[in-house]
Amino acid sequence: MKHRKLNILSLVAISLLPLLSSCRKDLCYDHDMHSIGYRTNVNATWEQEWERPYGHQWQETWNDDTYGVTYDALRPDAAKGIAALVYETTETKVEDVQEFHLPATGGLLYTTVKTHSILFYNDDTEYIVFNNISSSATANATTRTRTRAGASFAEPHTDERTVNMPDMLYGSFVPDFEPIAVEGGQKLPVVMRPLVFTYLVRYQIEKGAQYVALARGAMAGMAESVYLKEGRTAEEAATLLFDCNLTDYGAEARVTSFGVPGFPDSYYSRGLEYERHHALNLELMLKNGKKLNFEFDITEQMKNQPRGGVITVGGIQISDKDGTEGGSGFDASVDDWGEYEDIELNL
Repeated sequence: MKHRKLNILSLVAISLLPLLSSCRKDLCYDHDMHSIGYRTNVNATWEQEWERPYGHQWQETWNDDTYGVTYDALRPDAAKGIAALVYETTETKVEDVQEFHLPATGGLLYTTVKTHSILFYNDDTEYIVFNNISSSATANATTRTRTRAGASFAEPHTDERTVNMPDMLYGSFVPDFEPIAVEGGQKLPVVMRPLVFTYLVRYQIEKGAQYVALARGAMAGMAESVYLKEGRTAEEAATLLFDCNLTDYGAEARVTSFGVPGFPDSYYSRGLEYERHHALNLELMLKNGKKLNFEFDITEQMKNQPRGGVITVGGIQISDKDGTEGGSGFDASVDDWGEYEDIELNL
């Protein structure tokens, strides 16, 4: 009799196992994390690099006193959120796109059983403009047009679109992903790599820095856009407009950029033949209201710094005549300085 009672209890315990190992969806707060289905559990990490070494080894030779900032202080912050575009090729060979938005650390994507590709980028940008995202091959990012009253740029850059500096942009691409139905979703580690880099631009004023009230600059011959899938920059060039901070040696700016045009995001040495031309502009407003413009050829410095680095120009001199002639002191609201104007793109 006791043996029969134990058998009955065993059968009851076995019958309760599915209830103990599963849940009711309407009563469970994290049902997706331990249910079985075609879900992708993204785990995102961020590669916070501000430049790529293609010749200059800035991190190895960096001097905090020289540049007034530590190397690590120039690293960009991780983004606040992620956009995920899931591309699934249909029978008509056209990509069907689903869009998801995830926290910075990742999260669940609800996918199908079919093989697909996934494009990731951060979705907390302000000046970035995304184009042609219906196809992973053509999806690219650019930035908004910006004009500056009274600006003049050196040849051959007068026809370039003048633009805002891009916000920090990261990206990652996973091709031919095959989801597996597992509990909590198939784990997918994703490294978000930078698509925007930083140039520390330093203008060294040898004489007359005491006369300067405001400074701003432009960097010509830079990539107008970047392809999200592989990080390759487009061939078209643009001119970046930016404001400068006055320093004890002159003026300085941290210029964000996609890098140089037509450049793949891979590590290799650049050839000796380099046909691109890059220019740097400096516009100064003196305390007496006078404006001065300076142009610099920075092509040689850019050859080994296609993705971020340090650009230094010097030899800038402001004569006492320029700095003192004129009457009244400078009014920071003077119209002649010219405000920046953002232009919305209709792409």
